[in-house]
Amino acid sequence: MTRPRILLTRRWPQAVEERLAVRYAVTRNNADAPLDSAALIAAIRDHDALCPTVTDRITGEVVAAAGARIIANYGAGFEHIDLAAARATGVAVTNTPDVLTDATANIAMTLILMATRRASEGERELRAGEWTGWRPTHLLGTSVSGKTLGLIGYGRIARATADRSRAFGMRVIYHSRSQVDDMPADSYRASPGALAADADIVSLHAPGGQATRHMVDAAFLNAMRPGAVLVNTARGTLVDEAALAAALTAGTIAAAGLDVYADEPAVAPALLACPNAVLLPHLGSATRETRTAMGMRVADNLDAFFDGREPRDRVA
Repeated sequence: MTRPRILLTRRWPQAVEERLAVRYAVTRNNADAPLDSAALIAAIRDHDALCPTVTDRITGEVVAAAGARIIANYGAGFEHIDLAAARATGVAVTNTPDVLTDATANIAMTLILMATRRASEGERELRAGEWTGWRPTHLLGTSVSGKTLGLIGYGRIARATADRSRAFGMRVIYHSRSQVDDMPADSYRASPGALAADADIVSLHAPGGQATRHMVDAAFLNAMRPGAVLVNTARGTLVDEAALAAALTAGTIAAAGLDVYADEPAVAPALLACPNAVLLPHLGSATRETRTAMGMRVADNLDAFFDGREPRDRVA
């Protein structure tokens, strides 16, 4: 019996690749470099399943070339896949929700603490040999205890971030499309701008797409409190990066902590020039445990699909 042919657009954790190789004819991208549109078109034409990551642009042109019957995405987000084109061509699409929650919430808290305590500034100073020793006014940051954390979006990762923040003595408010039952009524803010005005730290957890593109713009940043901090572990497109760099440079807000960017892996030079921006290279899910769990979730979806069952994480 011919085994289904699948293509992994990047290298995956070894345990996952080994599991997939038992059942499938696996094509690996041994160079582990991004595939361009032509390579993705060739891949989707010549395989039964395409397994992209969140940095692969699966456009309508790519989907239209499909010989593949399923796009099994390695990642929770799927804004990089043209779902309308997939539906039109009858190609199934799956993602990997749930398994990233704890790791990404931990990175959100890492960025909150690094930004408020100026940790990356201090490390750069030390490594450059510029530290002259302890003194009472050196690199003063701010305590998170007693501060208000504002969450935009209130899904799994936002909830996990809220839980962690409370251990640091923070108060939590949120904005989402509708109020939720597991938060006090007075913690809800009806608009992003209202939340910006009431929060000391704003953490973004909204989905990507045109509806939320540049939701953090100059007006939003101007509405934030003086000394406030912005954190983004969700989607780079949520933030107008030019406006953020201007706000950081002008001191409109105190700091930002970013793990995602609009044009990854490129980062806006204006952001790179801001010493008060903590910049991580999309590490939200980057633990051995989480990345392996993500791959196993893809494998589960593939197994279900090729067994003739409905994949649990089907989004199209």
